Amino acid sequence: MQERILELFRDHFGVEPDAVLPMAGDGSSRRYRRLRAPGVGTVIGAHGPDAEENRAFLSFSSAFRTAGFPVPDIFVADEARGVWLEEDLGDTTLFGALEEARAAGEGFPESVLPAYERVVDWLPRFQLDGHRVVDYAVACPRGAFDEQSILWDLNYFKYHFCKLAGVPFHEARLEADFGRLCAFLLEADSDHFLYRDFQSRNVMLRDGEPWFLDYQGGRRGALAYDIASLLYDAKADLPETVRGRLLDRYLGRLAERDAVRPEEFLRHFPGFVLVRILQALGAYGYRGFFERKPHFLRSVPFAARNLEAILAGGLPVSLPELERVLSDIARRFAHRRPGPDPDPGRLTVTVVSFSYRRGYPDDVGGHGGGFVFDCRALPNPGREERYRACTGRDPEVAAYLERAEETRPFRERTRGLVEDQVRTYLERGFSSLTVAFGCTGGQHRSVFFAERLAGDLRRAFPEVEVRLHHREEPFWP
Repeated sequence: MQERILELFRDHFGVEPDAVLPMAGDGSSRRYRRLRAPGVGTVIGAHGPDAEENRAFLSFSSAFRTAGFPVPDIFVADEARGVWLEEDLGDTTLFGALEEARAAGEGFPESVLPAYERVVDWLPRFQLDGHRVVDYAVACPRGAFDEQSILWDLNYFKYHFCKLAGVPFHEARLEADFGRLCAFLLEADSDHFLYRDFQSRNVMLRDGEPWFLDYQGGRRGALAYDIASLLYDAKADLPETVRGRLLDRYLGRLAERDAVRPEEFLRHFPGFVLVRILQALGAYGYRGFFERKPHFLRSVPFAARNLEAILAGGLPVSLPELERVLSDIARRFAHRRPGPDPDPGRLTVTVVSFSYRRGYPDDVGGHGGGFVFDCRALPNPGREERYRACTGRDPEVAAYLERAEETRPFRERTRGLVEDQVRTYLERGFSSLTVAFGCTGGQHRSVFFAERLAGDLRRAFPEVEVRLHHREEPFWP
């Protein structure tokens, strides 16, 4: 991939880049490099393995640039090879600016509100003016957010979140509710451009002004979906007062264009909020539970709290089975502490418990390697009825294991190995280490040892960031 990008750069600019820097990926399969050369500055080289998605992105980019929208300039593209060079918009996303401002104080930082307002001001232009200039023939995977698209999203939630998180549902009753929700959403006017992923990580801030990315999933659709995506972006965690102010501003911009009847928009808006949150949960489940990328699961408590608020206000139509499922998700996930993202300048040790029934845990740091300790030779509390509903966090399980003569030497040996490794990693400036404990069910022994080691490391190495992840927690009784 990199060689194809370098060749494109040399052919287009006539010089060799003097630096090629990897860039952090997003949730997709696209890959990016930042290239730098004298007289050129910096340029982003991109590779996308999906030819149809690439075609949509490049076509929409050209249309939006022609219309004067703040989207990256595409300098050159080789669609046949799936690579292109685009304008470098910097590293500051709207979400990043929000998180940085939040770190300096409590609550929602008013300093970020003007950026959100400018983003909201641009959205109707994408939806109304963009609708007139894009070629929907290249839209991928469908030309409209129609019944098929909505049902894809709902089933994504059902199979990639509910199934993988162990949330029970009645298939026939849930499908009937999906049909009713879909029919309700399709009542809304859908002759507009639907950006599809209009959220804070897809907005770059350059000199304080918003620039927009990742609209390759765009298609015809209803106005409410995109503003719902922005206002209910899970980890952005906007307060209700801020959501209300931004929604009023958005409706005001639409009213200036005589583009909406507010009462009709507001009648359907909660339904689009709901379907967007369910789509996002499906993505978190697929990336987190299936692909075993735990940082996606950090968004789940935020999304679950949004569901709590929706349930408190009442669903837009009668959806009894879906309401029961959402209540279960809110009960199980809304009040979990999601934990922060890793600090890239600090050694992070991730301690994982897991079940061998579901296979080895994936490397979460992206560096490969790490320790995997097998606890299955130790006495198993899960074989006793009184401990079946307990976990390795519970005092009675801890007491059971601590009475076993095998426990102390196992704990001391594993701790010694890990602590020696941590000292070496600190000396060498490494940034990531993973330590995993596995047992039969991932509920008792592995959890006990993961909890104990995490505590030991925090006491021994206060300069190290220690993360604890119980992979099977969603499946515990």
